[in-house]
Amino acid sequence: MKLACVTAEGQGATDQLLTEIAVALANDGMNLAGIVKELSYETSFHNGCDMKVKVLPQGPVVQITQNLGEGSDACRLDPAALEEAVARVENGALEGADVFILNKFGPQEAVGRGFVPVISKALDLGIPVLCGVGHASKAAFDSFAGDLAETLQPDSAQIIDWCRKAKP
Repeated sequence: MKLACVTAEGQGATDQLLTEIAVALANDGMNLAGIVKELSYETSFHNGCDMKVKVLPQGPVVQITQNLGEGSDACRLDPAALEEAVARVENGALEGADVFILNKFGPQEAVGRGFVPVISKALDLGIPVLCGVGHASKAAFDSFAGDLAETLQPDSAQIIDWCRKAKP
């Protein structure tokens, strides 16, 4: 089993990094599964908690947040939309993937929902898993992963090298 996590400093930096990694790996001919942030989508909320994700390898793009109205500072995660993204990944190209990428092991995964079953399935299939993990979810990720996960530095070359070496 190959499982790795990465955390980049700064709001949105991990999303940016993993999306760029996914593009580079796809350009190298690797078969990808998972989700990454759609970087062309710009949030209209000052807290940045508004996002669309691209289901790898070819889409679709799914908005996983909801509009809670003007002035709301709450996280706008739409659990139903997240579950739609989960289903699209699980029923998509997962079994033929060289690497599974999850842009964020977040609050839903921290409580055992969201992409946790897909991560487990990918690992059972021998597919390496790369997760973005924010500081708020690091303890939950560590609890989930136990001693199986390797922590990578937020360095594109190192992460791409890990993905290439981990490929089944």
